[in-house]
Amino acid sequence: MKDTNKAIGTPISRIDGLAKVTGKAAYSMDHPVKNAAYAILFKSTIAAGKISDIDTSTAGKAPGVLAIITHKNAPKLNVKGGLRGGALLQSPEVEFFGQNIGIVIAETFEQARYASRLINVTYDKKEPKVDFEKLSDKARPPKDKEKADAKRGDVQTALSQATHKVEELYQTPIEHHQPLEPHAAIAEWEGDKVTLYSSAQIVNGAQSAAAATLNLKPEQVRIVSPYIGGGFGSKGGQWANLALAAVAAKHINRPVKLALTRQQMVNSVGLRQQNLQKVSLAATADGKLTALAHEITTHCAIDDEFVEPCGDCSKVMYDTPNSLITYRVVPMNLIVPTYTRGPGKSTGSFALESAMDELAYKLKMDPIEFRIKNEPERDPSNGKPWSSRTTVQCLREGAKAFGWEKRKSEPRQNQQGNYWIGYGVSAGTYPARQRPTSATVKLKRTGDNVTATVELAAADLGTGTYTILAQTAADALGLPVQNVKVKIGDSDLPPAAGAVGSVGAASYANAVNDACRKLTEELVTKSGKQFFAPPTAVQLMRSEKLTDYQTRVDSNPLETADDYSAHSFNANFAEVAVNKSTGMVRVNRFLAVTGAGQILNPKTARSQIIGGNVWGIGMALTEESVVDPRWGNFVTRSFADYHVPSNLDIGNLDAIFIREQDEHVNTLGIKGIGEVGIVGVAAAVANAVFNATGKRVRELPITPDKVL
Repeated sequence: MKDTNKAIGTPISRIDGLAKVTGKAAYSMDHPVKNAAYAILFKSTIAAGKISDIDTSTAGKAPGVLAIITHKNAPKLNVKGGLRGGALLQSPEVEFFGQNIGIVIAETFEQARYASRLINVTYDKKEPKVDFEKLSDKARPPKDKEKADAKRGDVQTALSQATHKVEELYQTPIEHHQPLEPHAAIAEWEGDKVTLYSSAQIVNGAQSAAAATLNLKPEQVRIVSPYIGGGFGSKGGQWANLALAAVAAKHINRPVKLALTRQQMVNSVGLRQQNLQKVSLAATADGKLTALAHEITTHCAIDDEFVEPCGDCSKVMYDTPNSLITYRVVPMNLIVPTYTRGPGKSTGSFALESAMDELAYKLKMDPIEFRIKNEPERDPSNGKPWSSRTTVQCLREGAKAFGWEKRKSEPRQNQQGNYWIGYGVSAGTYPARQRPTSATVKLKRTGDNVTATVELAAADLGTGTYTILAQTAADALGLPVQNVKVKIGDSDLPPAAGAVGSVGAASYANAVNDACRKLTEELVTKSGKQFFAPPTAVQLMRSEKLTDYQTRVDSNPLETADDYSAHSFNANFAEVAVNKSTGMVRVNRFLAVTGAGQILNPKTARSQIIGGNVWGIGMALTEESVVDPRWGNFVTRSFADYHVPSNLDIGNLDAIFIREQDEHVNTLGIKGIGEVGIVGVAAAVANAVFNATGKRVRELPITPDKVL
């Protein structure tokens, strides 16, 4: 039973909701600065080669233009400073279409944009490497040692001897993050110090990267990022636009606003790379896995390497004596890929969970029972015990809630009018981690009224960070939630982990809880009294007649946390309707059942999960970034041609959380839900399409031409 006096676990509305819907919440470009100029990036129109000349004479005379910066007059920057994607105007070399090659600064945005179109650039062109299908056979092992071949047992022998097996290729396309708020920054210098108003998923990481790139000390850079209009990984690391805003402002000695357009986003802030995945499974006649191989081929940038970990789910989801995970990568003239929601797990789970469904069908087993039969007692990749694992419970509870018993085991057995109806299932996982985070808690008493302010350099992507931290502090201090104020998103505050990789809630909430507990203990010591019942901080402030008190804590993961394998787990259930005439697929119903430890706020948590589900449905049915192989540019540059699901594309969504107490993952038992909501979703939809039509689509997105 839930303690009704506790704030944690209560589905309260966002405490910052009113500020957002009334326009008071300040996003990157909303911060008031005086006398700001506007900058716009102009970009290369080739994918490989070298700039032989840039003629800016006409642009420089255009109305309102204040300055134009190119590699010819840009200051020396540290290209190894930690910003992603290069493109810092340090050389004439061009390595991808749309690379930054200059900045126009003007009195207005419109004047800057107009002048940028007057610049004449000539190139010495090279043949670009942009066709993944032609280049994939030249892929090499990654430089990253964590992506080295991972082998257990003898996969090849097990596959060769198996009577029941699946060996198939699965493909996922390039995708872009498409946050509602494009990347933007305001740069304002004061002497040798610069303030950058920007959206940063890792506030202190942005500070360090900007400082190093600009050849400054971290204390000379302040990042202000109280609200973020989505990021999905693209704002986890920072890109050239952040430093170039500072360069522009320094150049004209005025504050500068620099915002990327939606079209510029596709070649400015990374992407999810295209993946070709071969999955091989072998099993005994009664459904026990004997081998699992997951071989991934992908691409990276010409001068930088990022490989999303598509094999991670295959390492831990199922028990098998023989396992092989490999990566191969080919450099291409595209911007470097980067973390994208559920990196590796969302794409890798499509391949793994589709293959599991295929093998279950060959074995004539229910796909849920097949998964449960291969449930591992320990983490197969390292032998560690689970901190807790809820996969079986997610599958069982989900099947009951979804009505899985109505599913037909053979395709094309369920039709309603002109539609084939199908059910699909998948399972998924994402690691649960806590990262070092500091927090300050300040108490103030006026009469009997006690209020608290919580301060840390955390980030809120729109996921509810303000609210869950207020709930955490309220419980730990003995205050109502409305008496807690939360300050985050500023590098001047105590350093904190990022809102990335599902570490945010666990890191922030545990730090706030630790700070509140420490403050209470200090007040007990300060009182010099002994108590039969532990007092709250509020009671102590009143009894000791203190008007204010504060403390800071530097919180770290539990010392024993690494002794366990800690993950969130889920099960996904999809019902699709496939039009017999057109091949159009609609998801009528989708249910996600998640085991993620302590749920701080069921209301914001549900929003996280269904948001991930929507993206997963888009991944399955609509989303794809297409490269023109002639030039290396993206032809999908806006929402007119990059199809994100709209409300009409989505049927009924529901989310269930498994009650789970994990005593090993961290003090509060929080696992994180930001990433796991997308993991396995595309596979559940694809498996439902097969159950409806008998057509197995192994290449995303599942468009009508692939179904018919």
